[in-house]
Amino acid sequence: MKKRILIGVGIFVSLLLILLVLLIIFRGKLLEYTIKKVEARIENKYPVDFKVQDAHFTDINSVVLSGISLVPHDRDTLFVTDSVHATVSIRSILKGRIVFDKLQVANGYLTARKNGDINNFTFLFKSDKAEPADTTAKGGRNYGELLNRLIETAFDNVPNQVDFKNLNVSYESPNRTIAVKMPFLKMDDGTINTELTIQMDSIVNNMRVRGTIDPGDYNLSASVYASDKNGIRVPYVEEKFGGTVAFDTLHVSLEDKKYRKDRLTLRGNAKVQNLVVNHPRIATEDVLVKESAVDYVVTIGKDFYAIEEPTKVRVNHAVANLQASYQSNPSKIIDLKVNTEKIPANDFFESLPPGLFENLDGIKAQGTLQYKMSFHVNMDQLDSLKFDSDLDASKDFKILKWGKTNIEKINGSFVHTVYEYGKPVRTFTVGPANPFFAPISQISPYLRNAILTAEDAGFYKHNGFHEEAFRQAIIKNLKEGEFVRGGSTISMQLVKNVFLTRHKTITRKVEEAIIVWLIENLDLVSKNRMFEVYLNIIEWGPNVYGAKDASRFYFGKQPSELNLAESIFLTSIIPSPKRYRSSFDSHGNLRNWKGYYYRLIGGIMRRRGLITEAEYENLYPNVTLYGRARDLIVTAPDTSMSEEPDTSEFELETIDLLDL
Repeated sequence: MKKRILIGVGIFVSLLLILLVLLIIFRGKLLEYTIKKVEARIENKYPVDFKVQDAHFTDINSVVLSGISLVPHDRDTLFVTDSVHATVSIRSILKGRIVFDKLQVANGYLTARKNGDINNFTFLFKSDKAEPADTTAKGGRNYGELLNRLIETAFDNVPNQVDFKNLNVSYESPNRTIAVKMPFLKMDDGTINTELTIQMDSIVNNMRVRGTIDPGDYNLSASVYASDKNGIRVPYVEEKFGGTVAFDTLHVSLEDKKYRKDRLTLRGNAKVQNLVVNHPRIATEDVLVKESAVDYVVTIGKDFYAIEEPTKVRVNHAVANLQASYQSNPSKIIDLKVNTEKIPANDFFESLPPGLFENLDGIKAQGTLQYKMSFHVNMDQLDSLKFDSDLDASKDFKILKWGKTNIEKINGSFVHTVYEYGKPVRTFTVGPANPFFAPISQISPYLRNAILTAEDAGFYKHNGFHEEAFRQAIIKNLKEGEFVRGGSTISMQLVKNVFLTRHKTITRKVEEAIIVWLIENLDLVSKNRMFEVYLNIIEWGPNVYGAKDASRFYFGKQPSELNLAESIFLTSIIPSPKRYRSSFDSHGNLRNWKGYYYRLIGGIMRRRGLITEAEYENLYPNVTLYGRARDLIVTAPDTSMSEEPDTSEFELETIDLLDL
């Protein structure tokens, strides 16, 4: 019995050995069959010619593939490589099929080209549906669907184990060239490791990338590090926006992807270290953010883009919850909400990036701050625009130490510098030491009330901001399609003139708002003192600053002596003081169109009890120039000896207009 068993075992082993020998002998045929099958599968899926010129075993389970190319039909070659070394598992050979493992790819070249509508790569993103990937659905393209295809194509083609040597990727078009060189790229069971050099136009970045990827769940986590002292510069920013963006390290992850009801939702997070931003519209110098991060939920669909809850944005120590959406069809609707949790005041000020808010650098504070803002606009119903903004402070909030700028300096005499186009043009003292300084009590009530009426009627009531005026300014600007109205209060104008340079940056408005909030909510400066300083520093003409300088320049009198008509004129040129001459004809008379302004401001002052009915009835839209202003404005020949023209008709017409 034992002998029969031994004989049977021997026969079985012999058969296995014979089978193994046969498989080894015919493995070349099996390899050839496998290659043809792979070529057929790729060519059936895509409109391409995929070829492997040579494939052979170098030992029992090692294969070399050479002359590999992928050429789209009627297009330039997309990919070629010198050779691919692969390991074939013995088990797969025994099963009569070949499974490649541990790929080593040498000298690979992936070259994407685009010229107009012709390219050699978009076929990779074709949909399983009948229409091609670039088909635009009726009413607009669904970028969520397009991005979903791109992500799925990329993840579906991630190899399990591959080692690239000298991989080169490039993109060429008439307007742009991108070249990526990787000395090595290793992917092993979901781990990624590479070094690369990316040249995009004139920008060259050297970096390292480490990360993990799970194609099945569409998970990706990667860290990008600069491998030299130049950091990593973001391309296109200088070309398209005239600025620069650079950073040292970027950590990014994709944690979840869902495509439902024609909308793609992505979840993940990102963190940037040592982010440097430079743009003349943001700040006049480099803005450094040591660390910023975002936990994002983003949804993209047809005519729809949204940043959804629970997206959180962190800048250094300050954290805010962000929600935003943009719908472009059937109406353009924009929604934005920003909410912060209670932030320790010190963390808030320390989180402000250096170089961004010069006057707030170094402030020390106690207590907490919390900010809330909401914005909604339907571009087809602009008058229904909604805007709310509120910064709350705890009861114990206070400034312990001023930093670079003492905001309370305006309570006493101080030196003020006037800037134009970012450059200083005049410096003077705001206080009794300056002979042109006028205490508020020595400035005509007509001028004070006319300015309050025109510029900020609620100045003595609000806390530095007039949300309705700001809302109306946004509506006006959106209707006009350009910036035509500001909505600034006198508090905001004062802060802009005293503390901020005239560089028109986006962040200047934010810094202005913070300083105004501090002054008003901490009662650092009385309203009378704020108005007094404002009246003594605002521009009223060519190198003319302050009410005393203006009253002498135009009328040769003290500001306390200004009458109603003179005060309304001075008020009218505050928004555009350099255009003061346009208010007059060559004889020094106010132009007819000024009558509307007089009627408007005078009428409001009358209704508010700031002037009497008689003063309003006697208000005539003209003034008499003296001093330097007359020499600059009056250019017509002197006709004072001739008979004066009959102005009764004009006077009657003007009075009638004022009565309206």
